[in-house]
Amino acid sequence: MIDIIPAIDLIGGRCVRLIQGRYDRQITYKDHPAEQAAEFADVGARRLHVVDLEGAKAGRPVNTAAIAAITGLGRLKVEVGGGLRDESAIAELLGMGVDRVIIGTRAVQDFAWFSEMTETFPGRIVLGIDARGANVATHGWLQDSPLTVLEFAARADPLPLAAIIYTDISKDGMLCGPNIERTTELAAAVRTPVVASGGVHTIDDIRLLLDTGVAAAIAGRSLYEGTLDLAEALAVAQGGRHS
Repeated sequence: MIDIIPAIDLIGGRCVRLIQGRYDRQITYKDHPAEQAAEFADVGARRLHVVDLEGAKAGRPVNTAAIAAITGLGRLKVEVGGGLRDESAIAELLGMGVDRVIIGTRAVQDFAWFSEMTETFPGRIVLGIDARGANVATHGWLQDSPLTVLEFAARADPLPLAAIIYTDISKDGMLCGPNIERTTELAAAVRTPVVASGGVHTIDDIRLLLDTGVAAAIAGRSLYEGTLDLAEALAVAQGGRHS
C-alpha cells in the first residue's frame, strides 16, 4: 500500500509542468491552482505536492498567494518546495497552513543548516533529492552536484525528516515511467519514508511502485493529460497491485 500525491507546479500563479526540469519547455494547464487542488480532493487525494518553480530559481518563495489559496481550502495536507533557503521562508509557509516543506538546494549546500532546520521543525521538513543520473541536482535542476543520491540520503537519514522525495529529472514530465531500479535501491538504503517522483505515466507504473518499498508516489503531467486516472491510481495504490 502506498499513497498517491497529485502535483501542482506553479509559475505566474498558474499550474504548469516543465519537461525534464527545463524552464524553456513549459506546459500550462490551469490558471487557478486552488480549483485544481479542489478537484484532486474531490477524487479522494489526501495530500498535495506543490512546487514553486519561480521560487526555486529566485531562492525565495514567489507564488505565495496561490499557495495560500490552496491551503485555505482546508481539504488537503499540502507540501511545498521551491526556494526554501532560510528559516523565515520555512516559517512563513508553515504559518499559512502548509503541512510540510521540501528543501533541496540548501540542504546540499549547507548541510549543517539543514540539520538545524530539521531539529527546529521536526517532522515538518522533507528532503528533496533531485537527481540527474546518479548525482544530485540543485537550483531548480539547473546545476549538478558531485554528491550521489545514495551518499546524500544516507547522510540525511538519521535526521527527524518527514520524508525523502526522490525525483529523476530525466523522467520528470516525460510520461515514460519512473526509475524503478534507483527508487527501489534508495528505499532499501534508508529508514526515512521515500516518495517517488518523476515519470509516472499509467496505472502499470503504480503497480510497479508497489514493490519498490516507497511510501508514496507523486503524479503530475499524467493526471493532467489523462494517461493516469487519479481515482483508479488511489484504488490500486491502497488496495494492492491487482486492484
